Amino acid sequence: MWRWRLPGLLRAGPGPGGVAMPRAGLKKWVLPPDYSGITFPEKPKLKFMDKVPAVPKVRREPRMLRDIRGPSREATDFSQGQYGILALGGGYLHWGHFEMIRLTIGRHIDPKSMFAVWRVPAPYKPVTRKSLGHRMGGGKGPIDHYVTAVRSGRLVVEVGGHCHFGQVRPFLAQVAQKLPFPAVPVSRESLQEMRREEEEKRLNNQNPWTFERVVTSNMLGMRKYLSPYDLRLQGRYWGKFFLRHRV
Repeated sequence: MWRWRLPGLLRAGPGPGGVAMPRAGLKKWVLPPDYSGITFPEKPKLKFMDKVPAVPKVRREPRMLRDIRGPSREATDFSQGQYGILALGGGYLHWGHFEMIRLTIGRHIDPKSMFAVWRVPAPYKPVTRKSLGHRMGGGKGPIDHYVTAVRSGRLVVEVGGHCHFGQVRPFLAQVAQKLPFPAVPVSRESLQEMRREEEEKRLNNQNPWTFERVVTSNMLGMRKYLSPYDLRLQGRYWGKFFLRHRV
């Protein structure tokens, strides 16, 4: 048995005359980000780095691992920008890396609303190299190029302005992938979160056999196999590498 059925708009509803009335819901809009505390530098783009330092005579130095070993003590926090590239290991930047960073970031940022600043100096450390087919001996070779030593935990470059992290993260990750040491793009919030997690791991560690306890007790006479750097850095740095999994 069939029965008559009224259309949807003419059924009995909350509106007058049995017509369903549209209702306006409460919408919560996200507040726009506040860029009031950002100060733009005089030149928004990265400046050109000299290939050779402007000094009259450069002394040829030996290759020293201590230049890139251990944590960095400078340029570890943001100064002007909100985003940057953080080094997770030690290494040397030569002039080609500086040009790659400058050109890649310069193509992607908008100078009217964004800026970028260096956090590493220009190449200053000379690297010598003898010519191909040269016999052994004859003293130290001539200077071939200059490099900049970078330690783990140092910011290489900073990017800031009227932008969000998702806007600058793709090209910062592209630059970090081409560097001669492991690096990641970070923001002010993610850098604080990373350091908070490391401190939380250290405080809430449930394993009693830490590197510091094992070395201090000189178990199996291992002190004679370790260097003073291992004792001072508590085994978290092996040469130029940063071992993040160790607590």
